[in-house]
Amino acid sequence: MISFFELLELYFIFFKVGLFTIGGGLAAIPLLHNEFVGNGWIVESQFADMIAISESTPGPIGVNMATFIGFDSFGIIGSIVATIGMVTPSIIIICIIARYLRYFNENKVIKSVLYGLRPAVTGLIAAAAFSVALIAIFDVDSYANTKRIIDFFNIRAMILFIGLYIATHKWKKHPIFYIILSGIIGIIIF
Repeated sequence: MISFFELLELYFIFFKVGLFTIGGGLAAIPLLHNEFVGNGWIVESQFADMIAISESTPGPIGVNMATFIGFDSFGIIGSIVATIGMVTPSIIIICIIARYLRYFNENKVIKSVLYGLRPAVTGLIAAAAFSVALIAIFDVDSYANTKRIIDFFNIRAMILFIGLYIATHKWKKHPIFYIILSGIIGIIIF
């Protein structure tokens, strides 16, 4: 049975992530990783799967991950609570900005704050990309067990990554084509 306090904790975790995610859903990945993998709610491989599913489904990645993690943790009610927690800060902030839009557009302090946030958002997105690369392309656990350099690299994943990188630059197909192709290749080689 789900307790009210567990749902409240889930809501506030996603409220915090939604409040401090500036620059889009990719910037939320390090915060989500810290909250859920860092606190033992899920393991690295589950987190990587959640990123892949959230990126592949329509909608913002942060909201998709909130829905997915909420459902994985507490079922349908958890997905609703997590999603509401994730979007509540945005709704509040947009309502405030809409009321004072002229002031925000002309305020030099606000412009300076937003300009200063750009490098931080870039760093968060780079950290997210690095985390995903560690999970998807490298096999840290295998290397930790064997201490052999070759075991650090997931050769099949690297070949798939390089092949798709080359294909996306050589043939300008729709991203859905490459997502489906990757899924089919993944079924075959993994």
